[in-house]
This record gives sequence, structure tokens and C-alpha cells, in this order.
Amino acid sequence: MTYGKVIPGVFHKRPNRFIAHVETEAGLQVCHVKNTGRCRELLVEGARVYLEESSNPERKTKYDLIAVEKGELLINMDSQAPNKAAAEYIPTLLPGLTLLRPETRFGNSRFDFYAEAQGERWFIEVKGVTLEQEGVALFPDAPTSRGAKHLRELCACMDQGYRACVLFLIQMRGVHRFMPNGATDPVFAKALAEAAEQGVLIEAVDCLVTPDSMRVYEKIPVKLLN
Repeated sequence: MTYGKVIPGVFHKRPNRFIAHVETEAGLQVCHVKNTGRCRELLVEGARVYLEESSNPERKTKYDLIAVEKGELLINMDSQAPNKAAAEYIPTLLPGLTLLRPETRFGNSRFDFYAEAQGERWFIEVKGVTLEQEGVALFPDAPTSRGAKHLRELCACMDQGYRACVLFLIQMRGVHRFMPNGATDPVFAKALAEAAEQGVLIEAVDCLVTPDSMRVYEKIPVKLLN
């Protein structure tokens, strides 16, 4: 997936979860943050960030904040990007893909994708990952009851003959494994381990990120908590 016109800037502050103040060559910009998560380890004063210019002249904010540098890592933090990159990658994940439909409901959940491949029916939930600690990608960065609910619903899909997958799409390169963030959300970590035991496919992939693009690069080892 690629963006349009992208410019660099320096992060100044984030007065609320939707807005950031960024210094650019053209001056201070009030930008829309395309990620409502905390991102405290990413959006620190002085961090180099990247902004996409909106093509909509009616918007209140001219730019979207889409990526940030953290040391040697370039991290895409656009919460809409993982599903776009996943849609490009799923034909590789599921050879023989004949159908890929986004936003499909099952039970009380709406999953990111429904797919059919080689006679099997799949529900796929995508989780974007932006948290990195010492080369380990972690999810979530804040407690998420919704995330655990999705895992339980994926297990329910399998009870009715579907296949199920949760795809952790790591929005950076440079990590050597993925783990659930049990310190932050032990309920999610336990639910992920239980889903794996019941046959839900747990996949993690990293991404090649540039200021104006992101694409899946390769699979990353997954280590679940006991």
C-alpha cells in the first residue's frame, strides 16, 4: 500500500488522541493522528514523523500523521494501514484464494476478512502492532476487552466448521519475534493461547515501511505465554 504526498516533520505535542502538533518546513501544523492508541513510546517530543497531505480541501486538518521514527526503526502508525496491507498479503497466506470479503459479521463480531480458499472458509482478524521493546513486537499496547472477545468468537467460528486466523501485522521491520503483551493485558494473552490450542492459526508478519508506503515483508516467530 502507498500514500500520496508525504512530508517530514518534528513532533511537538498531542493535545488529544486525535490531534498532533508537528513542526514542518512550512511551519507548525495541526494534524490528524490516524491512530487513537496511546503510542506514548512513539510520540515523544522531538521525534521525526511523516505526514500525508489530504486531498480534501474541506477538511479541518490538512495532514494525517502516518509514521514515526523510533531510533533506527521507522514505524507506520496508521491504524487503517494494516487491513490494506493484509488484503495484499492474504493471497500469499491462503494459496488458491477464490474469495476475499472485508468486514464480515459472524455472531456478535465483525471480522476484518472472510475468505475462501481450496474448499475452506476462513474468518481472519487483523491486529496492527506498533509496540516494540528490545526487538520484540508486542500486542496490545493497552488493555483491550474487544481483542479477547474477537479471539473467543474465532474459536466459535471453528466450532461451526470454519477455519480461523488472527494476523498480527507488525508495522515495522527489525523485530525478531512477536509476543502477546501479558504484562499489559493478561486476559488477551490467555485468550490468544487458548485460541491457538483450539486450532486458530496465529500468524505474525513484519512490514517493509518507507515514509510513503508499507507492505508485508516476512513471517516473524510467535511466542505465546503459558
